[in-house]
Amino acid sequence: MGLKDFIPLKEMISLKGKVALVTGSASGIGEAIAYRFAEAEANLFLVDINEENLKKVSEAISSRFGTKVENYVIDLSKKESIDKLWESLKGKEPDILVNNAGIYIFKDFLDIDESFLEKNLAINLKSAFWMCQYMVKKRANKGGIIVNIGSIEAILPFASGLVHYDITKSGIISMSRALAREYGKKGFRVNVVVPGGIETPGVKEKKRDAFLKLNINIIKSGMNYLSRLPLGRLGKPDEVARVVLFLSSPLSSYIQGAVIPVDGGFLSA
Repeated sequence: MGLKDFIPLKEMISLKGKVALVTGSASGIGEAIAYRFAEAEANLFLVDINEENLKKVSEAISSRFGTKVENYVIDLSKKESIDKLWESLKGKEPDILVNNAGIYIFKDFLDIDESFLEKNLAINLKSAFWMCQYMVKKRANKGGIIVNIGSIEAILPFASGLVHYDITKSGIISMSRALAREYGKKGFRVNVVVPGGIETPGVKEKKRDAFLKLNINIIKSGMNYLSRLPLGRLGKPDEVARVVLFLSSPLSSYIQGAVIPVDGGFLSA
């Protein structure tokens, strides 16, 4: 590469002039992604069902980074809500879509009923499907970037009581790779980030509940998980956000259909 082809790093990581839509952005990984995107000068569409937390996140971002933020309080389990969201975005469709929203509920396989399974499918998988479909439709002549958030559970199921969760995250990976193949030549880059155990507010709450209720199975599963982690600790939401930022920036211009673990080495141990 000659010097004439050299692009400064600060330009390669910049999202200035771009608009990013992040689902599940009121807390945890989604919140961390929103902060990193704002730092990279992207304008933001933040989507979550938790209106109170979403407002706090957007106010914090606006005050610190001065970037433009729009909040959308949406129930992603309902397709009609997703339809209305994209209707409201007509003419200002995002350049970057991050499908992060999801629920993580332990339940024994034999106790799962239709309504519980449907809720998990609707939020964790179907919402990402419809969001991706809209992204490709609305930006058919422009292309764009899609980053979907999977889970190590889709590759190597480890914890008990997550069969329903595992199948949704497996679907996320399959969908992302299929979209990467079908729409790469039309200007879309699609990749998946696969987090391992991340110390989100939700995970902290589950840990507290497990100890308070003496849920031995969950406690044992957590201890076994930590014991096989090469880095010996859970990850932080921002450690996932940094990889999402990388995949959304020109730094990753030749990465397509990738499944990138952010798991402290769990999958290799």
